[in-house]
Amino acid sequence: MQQRELGNGLTVSAIGLGCMGMSQSYGPSTSSRGDHIDLIRSAVDQGVTFFDTAEVYGPYVNEELVGEALAPVRDQVVIATKFGFDIKPEDQQNGLDSRPEHIREVVEASLRRLGTDRIDLYYQHRVDPDVPIEDVAGAVGDLIAEGKVLHFGLSEAAAATVRRAHAVQPVTALQNEYSLWWRRPEEEILPVLEELGIGLVPYSPLGRGFLTGAITADTVFAEGDFRNAMPRFAAEAREANGAVVDLLKTIAARKDATPAQIALAWLLAQRPWIAPIPGTRRPERLAENLGAVEVELTAADLAEIGEAADRITVLGARYPDHLEKLTDR
Repeated sequence: MQQRELGNGLTVSAIGLGCMGMSQSYGPSTSSRGDHIDLIRSAVDQGVTFFDTAEVYGPYVNEELVGEALAPVRDQVVIATKFGFDIKPEDQQNGLDSRPEHIREVVEASLRRLGTDRIDLYYQHRVDPDVPIEDVAGAVGDLIAEGKVLHFGLSEAAAATVRRAHAVQPVTALQNEYSLWWRRPEEEILPVLEELGIGLVPYSPLGRGFLTGAITADTVFAEGDFRNAMPRFAAEAREANGAVVDLLKTIAARKDATPAQIALAWLLAQRPWIAPIPGTRRPERLAENLGAVEVELTAADLAEIGEAADRITVLGARYPDHLEKLTDR
């Protein structure tokens, strides 16, 4: 597996593994907890060193899963987790809480669940408008000084917020949604990250499965699958957005690859400090995703993809309103 450097010397596999879907968001899994542990360990065997989780995934159980799976190879991998939510009972909506005293409390809980003495990359999951980002950066900086955290990250933070945080405690990585059907980071985020030497970790690099080509206007999502509530996954939006998949299929046929591999290869080609974290529950999808590092897109290929994508208008908001409001804009 190729390696990439994010910020501050943190080296990770070019493609990581997002573990959220093993515990939530995509409806009931047909795989057991043991299957998920086997999948994570298989990823290690295939060269993945970068694993993503969060306290709110589950909540809590995803960190436990990742910690158990990676315990035998703990010193060989980078574990990223996140803080910043005030986690409520199942029937209530989570709020935000990045108060320094809360960060200090939840880091101890995450360390216990992960079964480790340090968190390699600790992200603020969403920017808390009620807590100055300088206070957040300072609190994580204290944890870094104590050795409980090695690197500081942000998620879905605006460019100005990144600058303010970085001035207090160097930011190693920003995690943002970024893919061929969500290219907003290109406007302000990528230039700022390049200037400051911060890596980008795209989540949902396959458009929550849409860019694989496996989802059509007729697809029925399981009960509990959060895509049922996402405007971009309404049937009419899926039909209109099929133009993006058609583009990927065209390039894939020429490269003897899959649409998912082209989507990931395109991301990898954007900057050398980008490391996407596609998630999956299936071993065959894991192998397919990791195969993207072998796909070579020429300058001509990238220009063709970029020009074609520029002509496509993606229909539908990426989040329902209550979730979009949590992003820092």
